[in-house]
Amino acid sequence: MPSIDQSGTFTLGERTVKRLGYGAMQLAGPGVFGPPKDHGAAVAVLREASARGVNHIDTSDFYGPHVTNRLIREALAPYPDDLVIVTKIGARRGEDGSWLPAFAPEELTRAVHDNLRNLGLDVIEVVNLRIMFDTHGPAEGSIEAPLTVLAELQQRGLVRHIGLSNATPKQVAEGRRICNIACVQNHYNLAHRDDDTLIDDLARDGIAYVPFFPLGGFSPLQSSTLSGIAARLGATPMQVALAWLLRRAPNILLIPGTSSLAHLQENLAAAELDLPEDALGELNSIEDIGSAPEA
Repeated sequence: MPSIDQSGTFTLGERTVKRLGYGAMQLAGPGVFGPPKDHGAAVAVLREASARGVNHIDTSDFYGPHVTNRLIREALAPYPDDLVIVTKIGARRGEDGSWLPAFAPEELTRAVHDNLRNLGLDVIEVVNLRIMFDTHGPAEGSIEAPLTVLAELQQRGLVRHIGLSNATPKQVAEGRRICNIACVQNHYNLAHRDDDTLIDDLARDGIAYVPFFPLGGFSPLQSSTLSGIAARLGATPMQVALAWLLRRAPNILLIPGTSSLAHLQENLAAAELDLPEDALGELNSIEDIGSAPEA
């Protein structure tokens, strides 16, 4: 059975995690809203991930809302000693499934308590502040007020470590002046490399970088170069895309998500994929990449 140990480990907060983890977002219903299409399959995916050695799971109580956290608790509690669950706050869901900012102190405090209750935890290992000045991507604006609230919750013992999500480099710098930042979680993949400099800066300081949408998100990556390399290596394009991220920098932690056991196994097998230098060079200079049409 393929092992994810080959991809190595990195420090997340005070814990050491395997670099290939799992993101729970896709376990919720369509549009990350409502219950899963197949409850039993969702539980099975989580249990298989844990059984295969995954010890870093990314979630949020606004996935569903409340859906993925309750699934994680049902599937995995009592939790393995080495499991690190990372969640995020700073957003809420409208009745129509829209994504809305939730930066007020009472909203942030309630969100931490919701995560604790639905996960069945007394303290959350890492909480990312999801920055919502623009729901479509990073946008400048001071994060001092909401981050100070989260830091106070940390001081109360409800949160061990703090991260940032959807952040600009300027906001990361501001955040690091307010409190210790354990990780940054931003959009990054073969086709979307705006954070190249930020990744390298964080690596020098031993801070984890967690790319969301590592495979393109709701519209998977498409590229003739990517497909050609995958065919040569006897792998899938998505495995190659994950392997490239693992090679990109030592501080990158991956959280590919899926609601399918077959796709989970495919993703985890990327840890064993060895990218030759010529393939790595092609991927580094790739120009023909895009996204598949929305279904």
